[in-house]
Amino acid sequence: MPYLSSEETVKDLKRALSNPNIQSDRLRYRNYILRVIRSMTQGLDVSALFMDMVKASATVDIVQKKLVYLYMCTYASLKPDLALLAINTLRKDCADPNPMVRGLALRNMCNFRMPGMTEYIHQPILTGLKDKACYVRRVAVLGCAKMHSLQPNAEIDATIVNELYGLLRDPDPVVMVNCLRALEEILRDEGGVVINKPIAHHLLNRLKELDSWAQSEVLTFLLRYKPRSEDELFDILSLLDGLLHSTHAPVMAATLRLFLQLAAAHPAVQADALEQARGPLLATCGSQSREMRFAGLCHVQQVLRSQPTQFGVHFKRFFCGYSEPAYIKHRKMEILVELVNDENVGLVLEELRGYCTDVSPDLAQAAIAAIGRIGRTYSEKCLDILTGLLGLKQEHITSAVMQSFRDLVWLCPQSTTAVCRAVEGCEESPQDTEGKQALLWLLGMHGEQISSAPYLLESHIDGLKAETSSLVKLELLTASVRLFLQRPAEMQDMLGRLLHYCIEEESDMNVRDRALFCYRLLACGVEETRRVFQGPKSDPCMGVLTGRPQEPINSWASTFNSLAPLCGDAEDLASQALSCYAAAASSDQLGKPSSQGDVLAEAVEEPLSIPEMGHHQPQGLTLGPPLSHEAFEIHWLQLGVAHREAVSAQGPPSSPETLQAALQLVKIQTLAFSRENITPWKAYLYSHGSGTPILAELLQEGSVGTTGDGGSGSLVVTLKQLPKNDSVIQEFVSVLKTVLRTLSAEQLS
Repeated sequence: MPYLSSEETVKDLKRALSNPNIQSDRLRYRNYILRVIRSMTQGLDVSALFMDMVKASATVDIVQKKLVYLYMCTYASLKPDLALLAINTLRKDCADPNPMVRGLALRNMCNFRMPGMTEYIHQPILTGLKDKACYVRRVAVLGCAKMHSLQPNAEIDATIVNELYGLLRDPDPVVMVNCLRALEEILRDEGGVVINKPIAHHLLNRLKELDSWAQSEVLTFLLRYKPRSEDELFDILSLLDGLLHSTHAPVMAATLRLFLQLAAAHPAVQADALEQARGPLLATCGSQSREMRFAGLCHVQQVLRSQPTQFGVHFKRFFCGYSEPAYIKHRKMEILVELVNDENVGLVLEELRGYCTDVSPDLAQAAIAAIGRIGRTYSEKCLDILTGLLGLKQEHITSAVMQSFRDLVWLCPQSTTAVCRAVEGCEESPQDTEGKQALLWLLGMHGEQISSAPYLLESHIDGLKAETSSLVKLELLTASVRLFLQRPAEMQDMLGRLLHYCIEEESDMNVRDRALFCYRLLACGVEETRRVFQGPKSDPCMGVLTGRPQEPINSWASTFNSLAPLCGDAEDLASQALSCYAAAASSDQLGKPSSQGDVLAEAVEEPLSIPEMGHHQPQGLTLGPPLSHEAFEIHWLQLGVAHREAVSAQGPPSSPETLQAALQLVKIQTLAFSRENITPWKAYLYSHGSGTPILAELLQEGSVGTTGDGGSGSLVVTLKQLPKNDSVIQEFVSVLKTVLRTLSAEQLS
């Protein structure tokens, strides 16, 4: 038979399938059917054999039926008229005495993605739900969800929903779990399946019958149930206690999340659950699967937010392996920084020192940055290591060390002298933008302690024409003026050359404006210039990474065992608003660096009633496609108010630009806002959630600085969305409150 010559191959196969001699030989007939499937998977169009393949389905050979069903599901959408003829054969097989045949026929009939299929598969599915064979019931339950997906906008069939709720009592555990997934899909627009007390207790009592996949699914659904009494709560926790030690990571993580949520009012119980789950979490961090290992590390970081000493004695488990990918090594180094204490600091620093010479520049710089963060607590030991790294004379290493020096000087003033000594003896200058900025900041702020500071600045001034980064040029201008105020005789000539070039020849308007500002400020006198430029040289009150305050477990328990620890949830992004505010303030204050049992037994006898509607899970905010001012105005005028709430805040922030930058971090776009000190003050925002835009208006009518719910100092938030989604609206309001609260706290401080 020719290989992939379409017409000849199809003709040969058609002749063979219609040959009575071949049809009478069962093995030869199956082999030709197998050739058809092979040709189909190789990309050959064998749809012309549809009727011959339908005739081949009339056999007692299970293998041959599987092959024919696979063919029919593939070409049903291309041959809809002929596929309707095949449905009669499938409906006949749904009544076959062999349960395997019944299940195969029903499964493949549900896989026909054609319009009008619902009327043909509705009755076989209802019959399959009552079949004696558990395999057929499993297929029928999933068929209910497939039937709903064919007509997602059709009215929900109450008969099928009642049948599925009844099958939660099915003796086969797979049928029970399939019912939960099917109900979740069918009732998605109504909030999904809701777990009431009888259903919850029934699921809990059958957990031991389920495999690991089904256990994690059921535990996820149980998050929706709230115990009605303390006795019931502790009975449930006692039943779940054994699953905390499960060898299957998904089961352990789902159990721990349920444990933390149920015991939200009992911190001691939560802490004990985390203690018990420590071993399985560590085992997950050493999994053979890289993805599982990374997920385990991210969840360990979550636990460390509330229990910093939880994994302290196991710090060696987070040493990087040679063959591990970079993203796992980066995460492990972040954890090592948090696990440092007086007993293990020497070993951790020695391990990180080895990573500083890694062949990957990104990994080496991350290790140096980790040493710098540890240096905020153990400055003397870390400074020795960082100073020694300068002797390697590698550009990427020198750049990372300079950035760490800048942060150390800013956060730990006691290390200034040692850092200046190290910079003085450094023979290699960084070549990347971040490293140059860090070095220039050090030379400008602490140039009086670095004897060669003017000469280092002069080399940058002489090479200014070849410099491409405007950020470096801006930092060079600021550093030169600062050093001129400290050492005028040495800096006068080179500062004049720098200002002349930036004003007369520089094409970047930002650099030119900064140079004009410096020139005119110097013309006002040295004292005025000193008052503007000589800002604070350090800010130790900002705190350090190690020894940070413990967070309550409930602040992150709801996102445990989800994607949030891997990519950052909305609350984590909102918490960065403070960093954004500090960065924006640093650009205004030139002195700052520019870095970034029994009860359950009774429930078995209770009937499983159909619960009420549940609620959607939050889908998250996205920037989505941008909205123009005209489109925003049209939508705003057409839509009705979906939600209005008074948010307690210290009025609008002192800088609306800061609010705009902070909201950008949490996927909220600012379209327009009033100028400062304007009453009433307004801002218009938008974001996207569940595929639809969310429009918002912030209104502050009272005097700035007063607070209170609905008072004259509160911000009134008005939201509009179509279609309305309460979960997305609540998430938007929660994120907005976090940003405003963070900015208000910084404003007060």
